[in-house]
Amino acid sequence: MSTRWQTDAVNAEPVDTASTRSPGDVIVLADVVGTFAFVVTALTAAIVFSTASQWVGAITAMSLFAIGVFSFLWSFYNAVQRSREEEISVTQVYLLLGTPTPSRVRRIMLSMLVIQTVVGVGTAVARSESADGSPGTSLAVGVLVPMFGIGLNGLWCAFHGVFPPRPDGVTSDVPIDQNDGHG
Repeated sequence: MSTRWQTDAVNAEPVDTASTRSPGDVIVLADVVGTFAFVVTALTAAIVFSTASQWVGAITAMSLFAIGVFSFLWSFYNAVQRSREEEISVTQVYLLLGTPTPSRVRRIMLSMLVIQTVVGVGTAVARSESADGSPGTSLAVGVLVPMFGIGLNGLWCAFHGVFPPRPDGVTSDVPIDQNDGHG
């Protein structure tokens, strides 16, 4: 039985995951590719520290941040919709904790989040002053990139996580009659 929130792959019988791909693998791949692009552009900008490399690094970081914000909002909306029928926790959705997320997906996506955080903070701190001595550089926007990882974590779990149903009798379809006496 499939709920309208889950793909058929989530509800299918277990299969050998080493030889097959699931629909959620696209999100995992996007996380890996985005992280790789950020690492390359941020490290290049920090090492070379030319105007062009700083622009490329900053644009990459801001683009990933924007994608992360969009993914976060989309995943939050879908998680809220699913929470009407399923028991969902914020830590399960965004930090991939617990049983809703397979260990392979959790390991890869949390590793990408750690890499994004370390590289973002590391490059911002390494070049905390610009060439003319003024504080701050364009590399500081790299600290926003972990929003990309958090957003994609949520997107994966909101669409592909397997959550237990809510306890019997507790659904959002039950009317709340708290204001009936107020006319």
